[in-house]
Amino acid sequence: MCCKGFLKIMMFIFNGAIFLAGAAILGVGVWAKVDTGSLLGFLSEVDGAPPGLDQLVNVSYLLIAVGAVLLVIGFLGCCGAIRESRCMLLMFFCIVLIIFIAEVAGAVILLVYQGLAEDLVGSLENQIRKDISENYGPDNSVTSLWNATMKEFKCCGFTNYTDFDESPYYTEHGGLFYPVQCCNGTLTENGPCSKVNAEISNVDGCYSKLVQFIEENAVIIAAVALGIAALEVAAMVVSMILYTQVGSKD
Repeated sequence: MCCKGFLKIMMFIFNGAIFLAGAAILGVGVWAKVDTGSLLGFLSEVDGAPPGLDQLVNVSYLLIAVGAVLLVIGFLGCCGAIRESRCMLLMFFCIVLIIFIAEVAGAVILLVYQGLAEDLVGSLENQIRKDISENYGPDNSVTSLWNATMKEFKCCGFTNYTDFDESPYYTEHGGLFYPVQCCNGTLTENGPCSKVNAEISNVDGCYSKLVQFIEENAVIIAAVALGIAALEVAAMVVSMILYTQVGSKD
């Protein structure tokens, strides 16, 4: 009886941690999906983009799905322990096992993408710079997307401000001004972003910022997934022991 009570407490601890982790992952997935005004959204629409890039851009769907399922199994595990239901405990074990396998696979994929991030984005350099030179200014969707990206990542162009030299925006402004994001804020308080100010500001290009963003988040997501996987293994072991304990009572 004492042992069964201890197992129930352990189930609550493990499933509480899984539930909270699921809520966190779901929140990150929703944020990533809602935050469409970024270079990631643009990269998925660029002609000639590598097929694997779509999976990286749509990783928010995977996070949402995993987070939602973790919430469900956390709740299911607690209910199974309270009611001492063999059916619920077995269902909990099977679902956790499936999610465990999926998470390990996802973590491996993210770690692989960490190493390929620079190559994936770098391979699109010519196409992206061409899109800036042809569409930044007259095309509202491209312009707003780049403005949002540069504001979010605090960057300018793909490599630097010179990417805008042949753009319609630069031509329309007499070849004198660049997007305001290409200058330090203190230099543009009283006017537009001139070439001199852009040179002085020396704002990093979005390429390096994006690669850094992908690599940092890939490591974080993979680490969280592996941590949750460890919790799930412990929860599966406890659920099976409790399953046999409940069975011996019958």
